[in-house]
Amino acid sequence: MTHSSRLGHAPSSTRRRIVLAGSGLGVAASLFGACRVAAAATGESRRQLAGRAPAIFIGHGSPMNAIESNDYTRALQQWGRDIGVPRAILVVSAHWLTQREVRVSVAEQPETMHDFGGFPPRLHAMQYPAPGAPAVARRAAASLVPQRVGLSDERGLDHGAWTVLHHLYPAADVPVFQLSIDITRAGGYHLGMGRALAALRDEGVLILGSGNVVHNLRDTLRGVPASPRGLTPWADEFDQRSKQAIDAGDTRALIDYTSLSAEALRAVPFPDHYFPLLYAMGAAQAGERARHVFEGFQAGTLSMRCVQWG
Repeated sequence: MTHSSRLGHAPSSTRRRIVLAGSGLGVAASLFGACRVAAAATGESRRQLAGRAPAIFIGHGSPMNAIESNDYTRALQQWGRDIGVPRAILVVSAHWLTQREVRVSVAEQPETMHDFGGFPPRLHAMQYPAPGAPAVARRAAASLVPQRVGLSDERGLDHGAWTVLHHLYPAADVPVFQLSIDITRAGGYHLGMGRALAALRDEGVLILGSGNVVHNLRDTLRGVPASPRGLTPWADEFDQRSKQAIDAGDTRALIDYTSLSAEALRAVPFPDHYFPLLYAMGAAQAGERARHVFEGFQAGTLSMRCVQWG
């Protein structure tokens, strides 16, 4: 399993391939209509979210989860039904990294990016033709002042976004936009960004951080079934220590994640997948207790922990 998460560090040819991935808008529009028809055909009514939207963190794992049915994907499907349909979704994904800048996507119809390799054609053919939310995205950028935020009208939805949204909101009719992670910044900065974005929740905007609490692809155990706990002490300990800090609202411990366990740097060798947790937790309001919607591991060492505030 290979996929590129370090967009800011990737060769220019890789970045160009990522940006150009996806199908044309005509195909997307066709599939968008098909999604609406399919949703209507099921007869399933969908509850509109009323009041403040939650802040959530999702461990997204392998892109293969987009086309698989397992305990994790079924939990996401139920989660979307429980939350209800928000006005828009802001995604902070491990797969949009920038250096010494922050950018927000303002595309009217973001492409489905297939920013990975080595997977079946069926996965590469998938589309998630959700509309963008440029007006909300611009308000999100304004809420981050004095932080300067660039606008991108070409950025699509990376797999940290669409592979989970495919299960949460399969009709692909909720407007979505993304905010990049300035990977040169330390943890406190990212928590602060989440706090600055929190007011969007009162407008019905779901704030979604997508990454993994424990993410070290080199040390995954291929071919092992999903498990409720990590299959190695270092992965399980870091995941459990993170859970304890989340439950205690201990933002200082989560910011200083390298001190959470003796082998924290093995659990988080690069913080791209960890930082989205801080955005979601930063967007939590005082008194909102964390709820662990899903706990478990895939590939032995990949934490699929999912958390909701509000």
